[in-house]
Amino acid sequence: MKDHTYTNGVIAVKEKSLLREKILRFAELGAEDAFRALLESGFGGGAEAESVYEFEKLVERDEAETDAFIREYAPDKALLAYFFSERDFHNTKAVLKAQYLSSEVEKMLAPAGLIPVPELLAALREGNYSALGEELGGAAERTAELIARAREEGTAVSGAEVGSIFERALHAHLVRACRKKFFLKKMLSDKADKQNILTAFRSRTAEQAEQFYFDGGKISFRTLAKLFTAEGEQRERIFDGSGQEEFAKLCFEAERENKPFGAAERVLASCEAEYFAARRFELKKSEPFLYYAFRRRIENENVRILFVCLLAGMKEDEIKKRLR
Repeated sequence: MKDHTYTNGVIAVKEKSLLREKILRFAELGAEDAFRALLESGFGGGAEAESVYEFEKLVERDEAETDAFIREYAPDKALLAYFFSERDFHNTKAVLKAQYLSSEVEKMLAPAGLIPVPELLAALREGNYSALGEELGGAAERTAELIARAREEGTAVSGAEVGSIFERALHAHLVRACRKKFFLKKMLSDKADKQNILTAFRSRTAEQAEQFYFDGGKISFRTLAKLFTAEGEQRERIFDGSGQEEFAKLCFEAERENKPFGAAERVLASCEAEYFAARRFELKKSEPFLYYAFRRRIENENVRILFVCLLAGMKEDEIKKRLR
């Protein structure tokens, strides 16, 4: 663990290589030209990719470099948990899914989180769920029980139910791991509210929304449930004073136009970076580290989105709408 001054000095050098607004210019090019421009920018750390169809190699290399940076410079375990715990939950769910479907798990795994993949595989194979920690182990054990019951009864396991088990367990784990970090607690609360609003808009009934409700936000389920009973202007004012007015507005607009909630999804996906971007000239202590790490991860995802869209022949405006 490095001190803040040293880390911030490293970041000052590294952030010069961020793509920033270049990603928007790439969206104006054809796939081949955008790929050459990406290579010329130095993205991907010299990974060997001979054609645009191998852009994923560049993304994977940059993701690996980003992971290495976070692991080396994260100032405490809470930040490591915030950045990497999701991988452990994803990989555990992937292993259990592969066991249920009798399929190979390798292609379903994400890069390792805080638990080395061999250790995770061994714990799940042996049914040693306690070795995975309270929340992750609990989610794994509950899912294993669902699978066993389904096999016994000859029924199917609900993917939505399993997803909810792991998502809620991950949130609970992060709340506990980050309880002493004010800004991480603030972000978790903000994400919980946004996720709960988005889930409620996607749900057909209040009961369905409650099944996927995250604790820890400022908006109670009682408030969310009004989406299913209120009407007209009263309904559109449900979230007034909650701090989520603009996010809710995006959801109401999509609902009125009968369109996907893509704009709200993008805001949710990049809300951490936006939080620090609004205060970028006032960042202190470990905040510059967080801001840089979030930007790196968003750029990786944007490069992936960009080339998938370019190769699909999508128009410039449509591509830019999808970028985070």
